[in-house]
Amino acid sequence: MSRFRQVARPLTGLQLRRRRLVISLRRLESGVAGPPPPPPSPPPPPPPPPEVPPSSGALPPQSPSSAPVPTQWSPKPPKPWKWQPPIDPNTVLPQFEAQLQKTGLMPIGSRRRRIALRSCTTDIPFEQLPYQAFQEALKILAADRVDKLERLRLQLAKITRLEKKDAADVNGGQRLKDQRLAGMREEAERLKILADINDPLVKKRFEDGLGDMNKPIYRFLLRKKWLAYDHKLITQRIEQFHIVPDLLPKLEPSADVKLVFRGVKIPPGSIVPSRVSEKPPLLRIQLFDKGERLFTVVVVDADVPDFEKDGFTKRCHYLAANIVIGPCNSSLPLAKVKAENVALPWLPPVSQKGSPYHRLAIFVLEQQSGEVVDIAKLRELYSARDGFSVKSFRDKFPVLPVGFNMFRSLWDDDTADVMAEHGIPGADVELRRVHVPSVKPPRKPRGWEAKRQSPRYRHLWKYTRRIRGVSNGRGWCKRR
Repeated sequence: MSRFRQVARPLTGLQLRRRRLVISLRRLESGVAGPPPPPPSPPPPPPPPPEVPPSSGALPPQSPSSAPVPTQWSPKPPKPWKWQPPIDPNTVLPQFEAQLQKTGLMPIGSRRRRIALRSCTTDIPFEQLPYQAFQEALKILAADRVDKLERLRLQLAKITRLEKKDAADVNGGQRLKDQRLAGMREEAERLKILADINDPLVKKRFEDGLGDMNKPIYRFLLRKKWLAYDHKLITQRIEQFHIVPDLLPKLEPSADVKLVFRGVKIPPGSIVPSRVSEKPPLLRIQLFDKGERLFTVVVVDADVPDFEKDGFTKRCHYLAANIVIGPCNSSLPLAKVKAENVALPWLPPVSQKGSPYHRLAIFVLEQQSGEVVDIAKLRELYSARDGFSVKSFRDKFPVLPVGFNMFRSLWDDDTADVMAEHGIPGADVELRRVHVPSVKPPRKPRGWEAKRQSPRYRHLWKYTRRIRGVSNGRGWCKRR
């Protein structure tokens, strides 16, 4: 012990350095804007100890350090309810987009724009932002717009003068006059787009979904956005599921067609449950040309089993004509189409048990020159539904396919009930593949292992696989 006393340094009488402990509280910013949470309530004070009456046999009071601390369970106070304001579509963060979409609302604008709006504390209009470079750029864009409008005014004046001219006074007659007018009108539409293509307010309204589709600039921007992804996707589905040439020899969509079942957007080519597809869907047909026109909507099942021919045939599930659609009225619920325009009502798409998936193709066909299709004739020709051909329909009536979408149907747990409710036969039939034996003669084993099955290559048997009928290593071949 004497050695330890000599080595150890006594701590009595020394002043130790005290370090200040700083505790910083960070406030975590929530994704949903709202008032700050209330401060936590202080814990309730502990109950006072019971008083012991003085008596002769009572023990003397103990010191606080030596007295045992009684353990008593105390319930935690309930957390105060925190009010959260509704999510704003203009400023919603990416992590709350799915929560907003469940309420039936869609985020407005790009993510970068929404984050910029969250950080902006002033209510200054967009065109009055106090940035010198921004204001100078607006002046340059305004001067360019004035130049484009002047060119547009001159072009419209040329069109007016040419329209007033007699066809006999124009070189080439009426045919060349119509061609020149068509080219001049196309140039006028191009100048209208160039006049507003660089306007930041136009782009802001388009990103906010507030664009007027009657104006060519918004139709141009929407078509550009459609060509960037949706057009490529639908073109891929046409090639992937062999819509061409199974249903049409050629198909080039020029209009955007979106499919919605029970308020849910269905991606092209997705498998839709039978109970969901029991009711007719809603189509959102977006045109990129001005003016309202007449359209025909056809829904065809391209994979109906034909037992007699041991193949597949087609069936029409919906047929309606003379439907007015324009660039502004893009919503088309098939359940609300007028009865005088419906030739064949909606038939729920089903597939029998064991059959492969059925391709349900939705065609939007434009009626050429605004001609009205005879609905009575359609009902007479296609009342049987089976054997419907889109190519034959296009040849008989003056229609041109401009839009396309599709979904698939497969047997599920509700298919039998849907077929029974709508009187569709075939729910008790299960399709199975039939094994067709090959008519080719049996082929002898070939390869390196087949050549080394004899006892001559006994030293290689541990590396080779035994082939029945060739090797006698396990007594498979009879000795002669």
